[in-house]
Amino acid sequence: MRDRPARVDDVHAIAASMPHVKRIEGPKGNPIYQVGGKSFVYFRTPQRDAEDPETGERYTDVIMIWVESESDKLALTQDPKAPFFTTHKFDGHPSVLIRASRLSEIGRAELTELIQDAWLSQASRRRADTWLAEHQR
Repeated sequence: MRDRPARVDDVHAIAASMPHVKRIEGPKGNPIYQVGGKSFVYFRTPQRDAEDPETGERYTDVIMIWVESESDKLALTQDPKAPFFTTHKFDGHPSVLIRASRLSEIGRAELTELIQDAWLSQASRRRADTWLAEHQR
């Protein structure tokens, strides 16, 4: 099966497909996916820390995805051409940001792995171990 560019619908489908997931709405109706009460995918509302450097307009399409470690975060954000980024607000926070408008720069397979890893980083040890055993990762 050939990979294809990732889309916003994929974010929702992959996150919702993980076990024990609850989708909640943020204060402005933004989707948040949680496992055991812990967020692992969060559609952000426009914030001052993520804006177009040329126009100053706040990005309206930022998705925050948790990562396992700072080294995972650096691996995704260190290439300035990569669609992943972070801001000073998230220094020390185990997450990366990506604009929905840039999702197509990664494949659905990479997005799937990223969201599965985000889920694993927030799920309880028992849930994570069960999922890993079933998926032989």
